[in-house]
Amino acid sequence: MRPLSFCHVTTFYPPYNFGGDGIGIQRLVRALARRGHRNTVVHDVDAFEVLAKGRDPGRGVEPPGVEVIGLRSGVGPVSPLLTQQFGRPLVTGGKLARLLARGDFDVINFHNVSLVGGPGVLALGEAVKLYMAHEHWLVCESHVLWRHNRELCDKRECLRCVLNFGRPPQLWRSTGLLSRMARHVDAFIAMSEFSRDKHREFGFKRPMEVVNYFLPDPEADAGPSGPREAEAPPPHPRPYFLFVGRLEKIKGLDDVIPLFREFDGADLLIAGDGEYGSALRALAGDNPRVRFLGRVPVDELSRYYRGATALIVPSICFETFGIILIEAFRSRTPVIARRIGPFPEIIRRARSGELFQTKEELLDAMRRMLGDPEARSRAITSGHAAYLEHWSESAVVPRYLDVIARAALAKDTPAHRRVRAALDLPTDPPPSQP
Repeated sequence: MRPLSFCHVTTFYPPYNFGGDGIGIQRLVRALARRGHRNTVVHDVDAFEVLAKGRDPGRGVEPPGVEVIGLRSGVGPVSPLLTQQFGRPLVTGGKLARLLARGDFDVINFHNVSLVGGPGVLALGEAVKLYMAHEHWLVCESHVLWRHNRELCDKRECLRCVLNFGRPPQLWRSTGLLSRMARHVDAFIAMSEFSRDKHREFGFKRPMEVVNYFLPDPEADAGPSGPREAEAPPPHPRPYFLFVGRLEKIKGLDDVIPLFREFDGADLLIAGDGEYGSALRALAGDNPRVRFLGRVPVDELSRYYRGATALIVPSICFETFGIILIEAFRSRTPVIARRIGPFPEIIRRARSGELFQTKEELLDAMRRMLGDPEARSRAITSGHAAYLEHWSESAVVPRYLDVIARAALAKDTPAHRRVRAALDLPTDPPPSQP
């Protein structure tokens, strides 16, 4: 078996990113590099700068085996806007086409391509092609199945919905462009069984594999501060519950913050920032039981996980996965999550954690975490074991590579034959389909 050459195409990539999907892509890229595969990442700087509103992303440093190419159009927001409207990379298309036609990529993995190229980018390049659905963009203009910016989506009202989000409608969605371009993709990957089923429910007909997000193996994530960090005292003097994520209305903190006006057994620490932060701070008022930490560096965040009584995950929208749940499991922190989206799937597989639907159920779960140390200890043990079995790098990357192997066996093109040879797979043409 020889190393493969990957090209990852995505709108956002750290440090030019906002949410967990960019971090998940980076973890995949670095995991592949650790296994000797070559990786080129192509992302859209213009799209980040439009949404970052002057925020400095800082510098990103990648390990050997990873090359990062940031696309700049020279016309700023015009380029991502045209892509959003017409579903094609009208300004950067020439550069993208040249990059993807270099001829040395075995696998092209499309990630969140909404602003880097839209559906049109899926036709570029000759390789085994994957698409990873980090969001519900394939079936939803707003990406999150959150209708009218106020409720879960159970049926399409797309035009009115996108206008309520304050975004221009995407004209290409009524043209069949996505269906035509999807034919160029060999395998589609959902991040959870729930997300795969939602894609099917909302009309996406292509089969989807399920390959979950993962966290780096301990030896890959180790640093000079690791052992000392494990021995460090908790970062907060009182017992506390932890929230981690962007501060948006769909993350559900409106239901959690008011509980701490009367619940005095522990505090609530909120790690993250976002456009809804000022509204949440106003909701908390001068309550000393609620503390906003702002953006917390990844290496420091693990201390907050480890010291927490439990992680609270109150999202009210349909996530595609829940990286923060497995981050908590890895840190030996119990989880209390809303009974929605993929969270029940994760809790069931972990045999750890609690689910809630109402505020009363959330309060009961918080009291149990504080008052029953034996049950909490069992949840910690089960959650950490499940992380190692299901969501560690060693568990997930082989499943990802297996999707590539099966995709390479399904067609007989020069690119597919090249990947079959690299993976020591049968090089004969696949049997013809009836």
